[in-house]
Amino acid sequence: MAESPAFESPVVQSYEFSSGGPLMLTDASPTTKWLIRTETGGVAADRMSTPFGSSSLAAGGALVLGSRPGEWIVLGAAGAVADVVDGLDGLESAEFVTALDWTHGRALFRVTGSDAPRMLEKVCSLDWSDAMTPDGAVASASLAKVTCDIARNDVDGLPSYLIFCDRSFGQYLFDALIDAGEEFGLSVGPASP
Repeated sequence: MAESPAFESPVVQSYEFSSGGPLMLTDASPTTKWLIRTETGGVAADRMSTPFGSSSLAAGGALVLGSRPGEWIVLGAAGAVADVVDGLDGLESAEFVTALDWTHGRALFRVTGSDAPRMLEKVCSLDWSDAMTPDGAVASASLAKVTCDIARNDVDGLPSYLIFCDRSFGQYLFDALIDAGEEFGLSVGPASP
């Protein structure tokens, strides 16, 4: 896996940061992110072992999201992600596997708090109830008219959502999420990997 250049966040405006609050939004864009695509039902798909619409932790701690049939997003610490990606090396040459470093091309935000589902309902038409999107669920949807991948990944028992979009929409979506969360006491936290 090639070394990535220094990361620059797609969120370029400055915000007053808070260390806590009932609802927290953080820019997690520096997190290492890779997209894996392969044929469905192949050896690589079996090796990924995370079904479409769900997520799981890999042995090294990387989070693996089954974003579409035959497609996974792997994120976490660089070494943990590299372990997952490198684990696909040496597969039968008849199987086509694509691994793309998405770290610089995709924005990643985290929204955490008991009102996170209500906040997301303001900018997205998905049902964010526990029954429809439990912890570990993965979906693709439009948030504030931006195509996104969203994964529920609870933190300390609170609903928490990882939101991915193309880098070029990052600043707009970050601001739209701030606007949607204002009535719920949203705080902006410092960027985190």
